[in-house]
Amino acid sequence: MRSMTLEVLLPFEIFAREQDVTSVVVETAQGCFGLLPQRLDCVAALVPGILSFETASRGEVFLAVDEGVLVKTGADVVISVRRALRGDDLSRLRDAVEQEFLKLDAQEEAMRTAMAQLETGFMRRFASMLERPS
Repeated sequence: MRSMTLEVLLPFEIFAREQDVTSVVVETAQGCFGLLPQRLDCVAALVPGILSFETASRGEVFLAVDEGVLVKTGADVVISVRRALRGDDLSRLRDAVEQEFLKLDAQEEAMRTAMAQLETGFMRRFASMLERPS
């Protein structure tokens, strides 16, 4: 039986490295899709959700992942995400995605909006200083 190697990378560490993976299911903006060892190489943008993979020795394993990128080349699948959680209870993982990942995204968006407003105010004041005659 053919298998894949799966790596889940976080910004500062390797979260998971799994051998003998027989399938991977991920969530994208277009919906869920699965990878099998014989699938052609591909790249996909991931959305916050549940990633599952299966191995002969461990069965099906679930991870909650934040947005990121999946790259499949040959028998290697590399997933790079901002945050990830491992858990046995699928409903708790789904709650973690909704509460932690999506809430943080909303906080980050509010911070970006505040920073944009500060930058705009600074640029207006700077421009008005340049327009004043000396």
